[in-house]
Amino acid sequence: MLKKVILPLGITLIVVGAIIMLPGLQKGSAGFVPEFQKGIHYVTWSKEGYNTDKSDESLAKISSLGTNWVAVLTTWYQNNCFSTDIFPTEKTPSDKSIERAIKIAHGNKMKVMLKPHLDILDSSYGGWRGEITCARNPDWEKWFTSYKNFMMHYIKIANDNDVEIFCVGTELTEMALAKPELWRRLIKEIREVYKGKLTYAANWNQEYLGITFWDALDYAGIDAYFPLSDKETPTYEELMEGWKRWVTEIETWQKKINKPVIFPEVGYHSSAFPAKEPWIHYGEGKLDLQAQVLCYKAMLDTFWNKPWFYGMYWWDWGTSVKMGGKESRGFTPQNKPAEDTVKEYYFKKR
Repeated sequence: MLKKVILPLGITLIVVGAIIMLPGLQKGSAGFVPEFQKGIHYVTWSKEGYNTDKSDESLAKISSLGTNWVAVLTTWYQNNCFSTDIFPTEKTPSDKSIERAIKIAHGNKMKVMLKPHLDILDSSYGGWRGEITCARNPDWEKWFTSYKNFMMHYIKIANDNDVEIFCVGTELTEMALAKPELWRRLIKEIREVYKGKLTYAANWNQEYLGITFWDALDYAGIDAYFPLSDKETPTYEELMEGWKRWVTEIETWQKKINKPVIFPEVGYHSSAFPAKEPWIHYGEGKLDLQAQVLCYKAMLDTFWNKPWFYGMYWWDWGTSVKMGGKESRGFTPQNKPAEDTVKEYYFKKR
């Protein structure tokens, strides 16, 4: 039975049986209640990177920051952007390594998103995964068959290890926009065997706006590398101002898709011009640890209390507690002031 209950502040609750739903959020899988994710993106590009005592220690350090979710990365490859064969390489973490990372994360009271990436080995025909596409009509089915095998390999690991969220794709712009019906088919097939929740991590630059299969997922994901300022050292106020246009765009989109939103990736390098092209891993300018902190604070303050927003995963954290450091200009917050910023916010209630 469906009933509406009007609260004193004018908020309408929709009651279905004993389940209470806030308006403005669609349910994905049955009984779905979105969770706020204070996340870190955990990475390696080596076969046994997660399968070490150092990795265990690094995951424990992540937990000590108040992190309650961790995204575990694994990467397969195709030869170029027109290939149809997808395969692991020596840079792909072993299954045993991934299972250990999941186990250690759970042991540290963190939930897990398993996040397989697809990259290309030869960039001559296109620079990155967003340009992967098919040159001939028959290749679409070939590619999706290969991609399904890739996904199902990790769906089994996710099921066997009680992984809470599975990410069905990351920044595959051309593929996601060209063939939504094939994504729907894939998601349906995954739903038939996977017991957890599903998301997709769309690129910030128009891809997330163009995807038409958000209704088939539980969380709508944006890899949120939105440019905020062209300045070498933007102030907090300038960064907050830079977010305004994007917040308007995201909120308009969210009202249309009616889904909880997460950022499966967000991050900033710790050097000059951190918010001009945030997707660049190492900035070309001088070291600027405080600029990274201000970018973190501006993002957190902008989205933390949005009722439709359900968390972020900072890119990226490595498999040793000694990574990063105050001479590092890269993305990681490890052993930098930005690490303290994460801890400050993650111990707050949402």
